[in-house]
This record gives sequence, structure tokens and C-alpha cells, in this order.
Amino acid sequence: MTPALIAKDLCVSISGNPVLRNVSFALEQGKILGLVGESGSGKSMSALSVMQLLPEGARQTGELLFEDKNLTSATDSQMTKVRGKDISMVFQEPLTALNPTRTIGDQVCEGLRWHSRLSRKEAMKRTIIVLERVGLGLEYGLIDRFPHQLSGGQRQRVVIAIAIACQPKVLIADEPTTALDVTVQAQILTLLKDIVQQEQMAMLLISHDLAVVAEMADDVAIMKDGVIVERGPTCQLFDTLSHPYSKKLFDASNYVPAPRQEPVDELAPPLLQVNNVVRRYPLPRGNMFSRRQWHQAVQHVSFDLAPRQSLGLVGESGCGKSTLARTILGLTPPEGGRIQFLGKNPYTISHSDRQDLQLGIQAVFQDPYGSFDPRHTVERTVGEPLHLMRKDFSRLQRRKRVHEVLESVGLSSADANKYPHEFSGGQRQRIAIARALVTNPSLIVADEPVSALDVSIRAQILDLFADLRDRLGMAYLFISHDLSVVQAITDRVIVMNAGRIVEEGPTEEVFTRPKHPYTQVLVAAAPDLNEALHKRRRQ
Repeated sequence: MTPALIAKDLCVSISGNPVLRNVSFALEQGKILGLVGESGSGKSMSALSVMQLLPEGARQTGELLFEDKNLTSATDSQMTKVRGKDISMVFQEPLTALNPTRTIGDQVCEGLRWHSRLSRKEAMKRTIIVLERVGLGLEYGLIDRFPHQLSGGQRQRVVIAIAIACQPKVLIADEPTTALDVTVQAQILTLLKDIVQQEQMAMLLISHDLAVVAEMADDVAIMKDGVIVERGPTCQLFDTLSHPYSKKLFDASNYVPAPRQEPVDELAPPLLQVNNVVRRYPLPRGNMFSRRQWHQAVQHVSFDLAPRQSLGLVGESGCGKSTLARTILGLTPPEGGRIQFLGKNPYTISHSDRQDLQLGIQAVFQDPYGSFDPRHTVERTVGEPLHLMRKDFSRLQRRKRVHEVLESVGLSSADANKYPHEFSGGQRQRIAIARALVTNPSLIVADEPVSALDVSIRAQILDLFADLRDRLGMAYLFISHDLSVVQAITDRVIVMNAGRIVEEGPTEEVFTRPKHPYTQVLVAAAPDLNEALHKRRRQ
């Protein structure tokens, strides 16, 4: 069968710097090609080249053959007729891919009206069919709703609906499930695979998650520095990896930090006590006379965290994980129940005592770049907690402490004078961890700290967390939707669903012998590289 799209010796440079070098691949009808590699390897640039959406100043050579046409020489008007109709793309972040000012119905039917010249009524009928195809039937009432009113999984389904509305021959999915929970991710991946098989589309799946690629792709290409270093059928490739970079990615995907050096003393007085905590939020009124409705974000949650213990908190988006974390950090007061840290309730003590208490608890967030002020140097960013809460520290003492924590997370004192944009994603996360360590806390609340990182960088950060735990004796509350990360780094785990704790226990026991049906669904949905390869070998 003739491939739907062929890339031959594709080269892209920006301002004279090579980004893609002699990249060649073929997308076959009814098959999925997985393109993997770390950030900056050229994966997304390959997708943008196919779509001819390269940044200004980019220079492109080579061939992109689609239906006997070379897309590299196509004009903008010619590509406008191709994009969305013959070649479509599912972007990584659906909230930024969708127009916040337009309804879902308008956004899905826009491409239909443009390419198929349908009337609005006909396009809307087709829109309803397409939304049903991606699992969003009329019962969801999405036609007249806006993107911010949808969950993450629903938004991603809408983006897929827009991409397949005109029944394209080639579908490009750029990290389509990176920010999604494991159950939603499993649904989206199954949906994409079904669409490819039913429509006989050719699909380019871009991901840094080898488990997802092994589960989905028929063939795999591994990229590094703009070059495809290895490629072949999925099982054959992973069974005979030869390039050092490919082996490094494979090892990092299966990486687990060294086990704890000392057992946790669970009989010691708890470091953190959460007793029967309740938190709810008001929902918008239907009209000024309707009764106020409430969203029960956290419902009667109780647990203890021992000193030096790592506690995992898992569950789908909207289950109450982040609300509970904000309550523990003192950012959102509970409406019921009690929180005690080091034997004190942060919401009932005086302001000065509360500041002293907050020195012992710090946070590491998912996106370090978004939590940094780009105008501030690393020294000012990392030293800010000391400036705000340790007035007894002189400027010289703050500087000395900042240099100490930077070196403790694998950076150098010279990095203190740089700005956040001068660092890689993994280095920025190290800076975020340094900022959390600067007050010498006894508890760190880590909210999705590695979900946006490549597998090799993720392994480095998990190693760092484990090393700091053993070396400094601190406790962690580790929030994540990635069960493999939680399993690697925590001693105990709490599973939340709809604001309640449905299961709790030692991490290994909960993940290997889950008791609650919801936990069983989470564990079953989590992608596993070795399991995915094992299934493929049996097919």
C-alpha cells in the first residue's frame, strides 16, 4: 500500500541553527508511527513541518510528499486547503488550542463549513455526529458550552473532534495525553486507535512516554538533536535497541530510585494530622431565584503523616487533591475539621506564630517556570522565603544559604546570578526544589512535580527527591496522577475519589492488591512499558 505521507531528507534550520537534519519517515494508512525523544529533540518541529506551520525565519529543505505533491513548496493558500481537511493535528494543550470566546459547536463546525461548503444547519448536524463519535453525545449538552466549562478529558475529545471532522487522511497527535489522568488517558488513546483503524488514517503519535508509544504505535522512531537515531517495528525496536540514547530512554522509563535507607518510625508523633477536613465551593446559580448549589471538593478527609515519611496522594482531576494541598499549605481554610502541623493548627494561632510554622512546610509546583518571576535572578527567587519570613537573616546570610541549597540540588553557586529562562526544564525544577529547601522545612508538598518532564529528567528529579529524603530526613506529600512515579517514591499512598479517601495503605500493597473498585480502575489504566510490549508479543 502506498504511504499516505512520505518525508525525505527533511531539514529545518532557524536563524542558521539546524533543528531537523535529514529526517525521513513514512506514514502508512491504518497504522501509527510513534515519534519519541526528549524536549528539544525535534519531535514537534517535525509535526509543524508536515503542517507547514514553521516559525518565522525558518528555512526548510527536503521533501514532504502527499498525494504526489511536495508540501515544502506549497503556498499558504494551497496549505490552507490541506490543513484540517487532508492533514489534521491534535495539539498537546487543548485549553490553548480552543478559542475561549466561541462555543464548542461553532469551533467544531468551522472546519466543516470552510472545507465542505456546508450550510450552518448541515455543519451543525455533522458536528453532533462527530462529537458523538468521540464520546460526547447530546446528553453532555456541549454544543452551546465554552471550553472553560469542560473537563480536561472533554476538551481533549473536542480537539480530536475538530481534527477528524473532515475525515483527514493523516492525523498528527502531539503529546495528546501528557496532562491527563490515567483513566482519561486510557480513554483518549483507545479513541485515537479506534479512529485510525476505522477510518484507515495514517497517524503520527508524538510522545516522550515510551509506555504510551509501545501500547499504541505499530512502528517507532527515536529522535535526538533533530536526527532519527533508530527506528523499526515496535517490538523489534525495543527488543534490539542499539543506540546509547535509545537505551538511556528505555532505562529511564523503567527507573525506580534506590529504596529508603532507614525504615519510617510510624509510632513517632505525627508531623501532620488531617482530621475530618471539609471544603466546598459554591456553583453558579441558574438564575437569581434558584437555590445555591455547592461542589463538595473535600469531604471528611482524615490521615496522618509521620516524620521522614513519603505519602502519595492520587486520583483523577477534580477529586480534591489540589484543594486538600492548598488547605494543608494554609492557603484555603477548611470549612470543617482540623489540620495540625507540628502539633499546632495554622488557622487558629497568631499571625507571627503562623509565619514561623510555615517555615517548616514548603511547596514544589508542577510548572516551575510559571511560578517564577522571569525578571528575578535565581538568587532572589530562591531566597524570597527567607526575605519574607526570616527577618533575622542578613543579606549575606541569605546569599550563603541560597548557594548552599543550589549546590544541594546539583546546581552551582554561579547559577545564582542567572535568570530562569537560561535553564532547562529539569534545571528549573531543581531551582523550585531549592526554593522549597531554603527554609529547611520538615515537610514538602509536591504537586505534580515531574509530570511535564522528559523520562530521563524525571529520573534525575526522583533521584534527587529520594536523596534529599534520606540525607535531610524530610517528609513528602507527593501529589501525582502518574502512578509509576508515586509507586517509585512513596512509602504509603492515599487514593481519593469525589473528595473522599477510598483506599489507603502501604504503596506496594495498594498498587499490587488494590481493594476498592476505583483503585483497581486506576491501576489497570496506568500505562506500563513492559506490560505493553508483552501484550504486543502475544498478538
